[in-house]
Amino acid sequence: MDATPTHPEDLATLYHRAFAQYGNRALWNLRPVQNPTPADALAITQPLRTHGKMDGRRLAEKFEILCRAPQQS
Repeated sequence: MDATPTHPEDLATLYHRAFAQYGNRALWNLRPVQNPTPADALAITQPLRTHGKMDGRRLAEKFEILCRAPQQS
């Protein structure tokens, strides 16, 4: 199964969605930033994997794919 999203979502959208969906369960001890960097996004992947159940794990995988993808110039 391919973990690549069918329509591209930007980092900030995914990041803010993660806090909206998993803030109380997985990210309760973290503060969201207004303009997240790839490092900010990667910092929340472990709590998403640990406490976000399968959907949180999939979201963490999207962050990893997006943050580690080769940048196009």
